[in-house]
Amino acid sequence: MKKIKLALIAASVMLMSCAGAENTIEAKIRKAVEPKLGESVKIDSVRKTPYAGLYEIRVGNEVRYTDETGSYLIVGHVFDLKSSEDLTQARIDDLSKIKFDDLPLELAVKTVKGNGKRVIAVFEDPNCGYCKRFRQQALKQVDNVTVYTFMYNILSPDSITKSANIWCSADRSKAWDDWMVNGKMAPAAPANCATPSDKVLALGHKLNINGTPSIFFADGSRVPGAIDARALEAKLTSIKQ
Repeated sequence: MKKIKLALIAASVMLMSCAGAENTIEAKIRKAVEPKLGESVKIDSVRKTPYAGLYEIRVGNEVRYTDETGSYLIVGHVFDLKSSEDLTQARIDDLSKIKFDDLPLELAVKTVKGNGKRVIAVFEDPNCGYCKRFRQQALKQVDNVTVYTFMYNILSPDSITKSANIWCSADRSKAWDDWMVNGKMAPAAPANCATPSDKVLALGHKLNINGTPSIFFADGSRVPGAIDARALEAKLTSIKQ
């Protein structure tokens, strides 16, 4: 029994030593690298990767790499040559995931196509040409989906005005499609009509959305940018809903 206790104590000491070493390396990397990343840029996490002795530096959803001394900074993607897997992109995709059910869907324009069983959330700006193309082409060809559109006004000062006109319409879904698909803007919003513009903007910043469209799926994954109908249908089909 005494030998077993001694072995457990030794194992605990080893684990604590390893953790302490990692914490020391992390602190060293933060001290060496963080000041070089730019003013006000903070490293969110440092972790050792299972490949090439590299350490991952994460800032938001961005991933960079360094050595254990923080002497070098590697910007780019790491690929596994055996499997051809983009290890960096896989990590970014994982970091970018959200809990779909946590989205404040009451701030979005709801559009139901067919039975609406499948769901996506899309952040779009009314002045976004890629968003319009996504609506006119990809979404037009996909059925049985509920689309929650967050009007994310980041491209032009009048994006807020256009979004307000649509939000304050009697049929928001129709008004949004009229504009994005047909180029027909809704009547001016009444002066007393409240919109969720500021809340959606804050949500977009929280989710690190830097461009439109940004598409979120029921499994929490995201696609930054427009995709075609085939890719959209394949993604929707791959998710159990």
